[in-house]
Amino acid sequence: MPDGYSTLHPAMHGMVNIGVRAARRAGEIMVRHLNRLESLEVIEKGRNEFVSAVDRLAEEAVIEVIRDHYPEHAILGEESGASGDHEYQWIIDPLDGTTNYLHGFPVYAVSIAVAQAGTLKHGVVYDPLRQEIFTASRGQGAQLDGRRIRVSKQISLRGALLATGFPYRITASRTDTYLDMLRAVLIETAGVRRLGSAALDLCYVAAGRVDGFWELGLQKWDIAAGTLIIREAGGRISDFNGTDAFIESGDLVAGTPKVYAALSKLLAPYARGL
Repeated sequence: MPDGYSTLHPAMHGMVNIGVRAARRAGEIMVRHLNRLESLEVIEKGRNEFVSAVDRLAEEAVIEVIRDHYPEHAILGEESGASGDHEYQWIIDPLDGTTNYLHGFPVYAVSIAVAQAGTLKHGVVYDPLRQEIFTASRGQGAQLDGRRIRVSKQISLRGALLATGFPYRITASRTDTYLDMLRAVLIETAGVRRLGSAALDLCYVAAGRVDGFWELGLQKWDIAAGTLIIREAGGRISDFNGTDAFIESGDLVAGTPKVYAALSKLLAPYARGL
């Protein structure tokens, strides 16, 4: 799709257009460095949690575009942390799927959300390899490359394809809980996929490519944009108690309305100990 369309589409809210422009700028940096992966500086922030020079460059590029248009807005970036004090806050994951990226595994994305006084208003997720732009504005529906998307029509776990992510920032006991969840889901569904990018997992639910998703221990920047995109595509997302506390806890379940309900019921007994 021509860059001019996706960054200056008249039907999109101005903040979404800026988010798309920023995401594309970050994506260009990722693609440009693909043939230099072995020489990238990589730091291990925590166990199985890495940050590369590309993460930092991509976030700087995103922030630069935002600052050019909304210099007064607050920002929460995965790499740079929180800055500013304003009712509007941009929530940025410049490279969701860093481990994939560093291994040349072609699944990663840029995730950018805008919250107003804590309420999600806009979301953008960009897959730079497929050049797919997922967008949403509160009350305006969700789009993929400017075309309306909806969750699938799947009504039960039987025959459903789900996505998940393996926890890597949590305790051994929570890992055991997750493995119990995975076993239960495998028995009840058509299959489970693990992409390695929660932002894309959420967008794939919104686009009907998978019917549901669950994960433990995610960060706000991983899920903010995807949360709005799912809801605007007619899906449901919450923590295992049905509340929005997942934005802070990172423990979540999502899907088509009926898959979400069935998955929540299936996983609830395991989630009590979280």
